[in-house]
Amino acid sequence: MAIGIIDGRTEEEPLVELKELLRTAGVAAVGTATQQRPKPDPDRYFGRGRLIELKAEIAACDANLVACDDELAPRQERNLEAALGVPVIDRTAVILDIFADHAHSAEGKLQVELAQLEYNMARMRGLWTHLERLGAGRMDGGIGTRGPGESQIETDRRLARNRISALRRRLTRMEQNRGVMRARRDGSSLPRVALAGYTNAGKSTLLNALTGAEVEIRDRLFHTLDPTTRTFELSGRDYLLTDTVGFIEKLPHQLVEAFKATLEETVLADLILHVVDASAPEERRLVDMQAVDDVLEEIGAGEKPRLLVFNKVDLLSEEERRETELDHPEAVLISAQEGEGLDDLREGIEKAFEETLTEVELLIPYSQGGRLHELHEVAGDLELSARMGFWCMRKCLRRRCIGLAISLLPKP
Repeated sequence: MAIGIIDGRTEEEPLVELKELLRTAGVAAVGTATQQRPKPDPDRYFGRGRLIELKAEIAACDANLVACDDELAPRQERNLEAALGVPVIDRTAVILDIFADHAHSAEGKLQVELAQLEYNMARMRGLWTHLERLGAGRMDGGIGTRGPGESQIETDRRLARNRISALRRRLTRMEQNRGVMRARRDGSSLPRVALAGYTNAGKSTLLNALTGAEVEIRDRLFHTLDPTTRTFELSGRDYLLTDTVGFIEKLPHQLVEAFKATLEETVLADLILHVVDASAPEERRLVDMQAVDDVLEEIGAGEKPRLLVFNKVDLLSEEERRETELDHPEAVLISAQEGEGLDDLREGIEKAFEETLTEVELLIPYSQGGRLHELHEVAGDLELSARMGFWCMRKCLRRRCIGLAISLLPKP
């Protein structure tokens, strides 16, 4: 059964996203239960009276698990289980379970394990309390009261801390390897575009549509965890397009920390395509967009140039399309699956990069004509003319490319 706190200000069906998370995790939600209150009860999440009603509802629908729409404090989780008589998990545990199931690369699996250990560290308390009775039993807390229960908890925590340290070291080494590959891409100085957006907004479908890649696509949350980078061409110039993990409202901080190296692909991009599911209700879209903005801000990409892309417009009526265009005139409307609007998106990407370009003129001696190929790799198609024993190249370049282009010129 899915449970959550509502504020009563939204008309959207409550707990829709939690039920979708549970479906993705392979759990059927047999019912929902909510309580309208300003904030959750600090000890029990729900109020005492609502818990009595909830216990009866659980028995009536024969539920064997309760999933909460917020991250629970350890004491809230223990008190809920004691009051309801069934296991209780929170939203963070559900998301971590999905990530664990969807992680395929070695790095992804290590990142998920790190996030799970950090989440469970605070929840080890009380797992061995039944052994504390084996202590001497003195009530003053003096010598003789340290039974095997307390020692076992300390042992578990020490093992968890050691494992966390080992995982961080391994992830650091993997990040160094990723840095080598990233340096090679930097060496080519290709413009970098990153896809960011709410999970299941169609980012992987868009990656396939723009690049011709064959990344697996499925209608489930967090299907893509590992970053995927492919090239695509616009007006004779190659671009790099990277698809990373999707975002979600209340994304666990442990996952943001664990996936920081992966999310850095977004931070290092020259342009971010913020992909939004246009088929979602306007109120839901605004919440999703804010959740993405919050995560981008948290990882240090808040100031990056951004292009808003509304995907899945093929699911909208003509009236809904007009309303979307009026509400978001800065957005590009596309259907990645149907190929609609992709030319407008390509034009928008080129225009966004043109705003960051500076016109330069480079002179290359005829004897160093072989350098033209290297400059072509950096600058794309070249506009060449001959001038008094030199090749004259005029080109609008990004500021990051100007220094690299100059470094390729022959030394006087």
